This record gives sequence, structure tokens and C-alpha cells, in this order.
Amino acid sequence: MIHAKIHAKIPARIPAKLPQLRPGLDLVLERVVDVPPKLVWRAWTTPEHLMKWFTPVPWKTVACEIDLRPGGRFHTVMQSPEGREFPNVGCYLELIENERLTWTNALEEGFRPTGASTVCGEEAFFAFTAVISLAPYGKGTKYTALVMHGDEANTKRHEEMGFHDGWGKALDQLVAVAKAMERRTRLVVISAPLAAHPWPLAPATGG
Repeated sequence: MIHAKIHAKIPARIPAKLPQLRPGLDLVLERVVDVPPKLVWRAWTTPEHLMKWFTPVPWKTVACEIDLRPGGRFHTVMQSPEGREFPNVGCYLELIENERLTWTNALEEGFRPTGASTVCGEEAFFAFTAVISLAPYGKGTKYTALVMHGDEANTKRHEEMGFHDGWGKALDQLVAVAKAMERRTRLVVISAPLAAHPWPLAPATGG
């Protein structure tokens, strides 16, 4: 009986505690983009769209698996300009549609601690957690990517690998993909055939 009462007080969705920026451990990319949050979300959560933008050119993302739920698998394969492939395994931690997406490469699906992996083609693995926050801003989106590391050495290493340039270019590519999605949606709406009239028209009457 006591257990049932306690359980009843638990809300249907308990929002995660938002992380606080910790200089020396965190890297941040923040920008306003001219596409709405729902399209940014689709670009992040649909494999066919994510593969088009996730890796800054001339690198490519050649495979992607998304199991969109906490504990779900987030797997990508990056390909270098020379054709070498690098698998990256991750796990989703929190998902709030069109608002926030949190994932980490420190865990595999089911929250199991990860084994060997790579980061952007780097052989020596280092763990991080990424929090992607989306907020409406006019007709666009305030986009914030907070990437958290366990120590200052790996934060510095990630930054020296080109975090700001690489994640910035990837965001540019994401925006291009989102705009293409928006154009296709408009074309579908414009080209959709008129529905049949749901009722018979009354005959015209003369006066």
C-alpha cells in the first residue's frame, strides 16, 4: 500500500537536471539558425537526414543507427577522405522532442559502459556527453551544443582536434539539410491534389 502511494506521486515525466557549464571540462557551440526546432530535431533523429550532415566534409557518415529512447543505441560510422571507416557507439540519455537531446559515447545501448571506440577518427578513445538544446527564436532556433568531458586533458584534446570548427561546419550542413526538408514539405503541400468535394453542389438557380 505504501509503495503504491509513493509510486502514484511520481510524475509521468521527470525532467533531467540541466548541467551547469564547467570551464576546463566543457566545450560549447551556440548559434541562432534560421530553421525551426522541429526540423533541427528531425535532422538529429532521422538516420537518412543525419548521415547527410553529421560529419564535416570531406569526411562522410556512411552508416547510422538510431533507437530513439533513453538507453537506445546511437551508432554512426565515419569515413575519412582516404576511405578508412571509424565506428562510434553511443547511448541516448534524455529525449524531449524538439527541445533537448542528450547522448554519450561513454555508454552503449542499455546504459552499458562502452569498450573500445573512436572519436572523430582518433584511435585513443575519450568519453564525452553531448547535450543539444533547441529553443524557438523568432522563426528560427537558438541552438546550443554543450559537450562535457571528464578531465581537462581530454577537453583540451577535443578542442585541439577542431571542436569549434568541426561542430560549426556540421551545424552549417545540418541547416542546409533542414532547409531542403522544408522546401520538400512546401512542394508536397503545393502539389497536393484538391480533395473531392465532400458534398454534392446544389444546382444553380435562375432569377
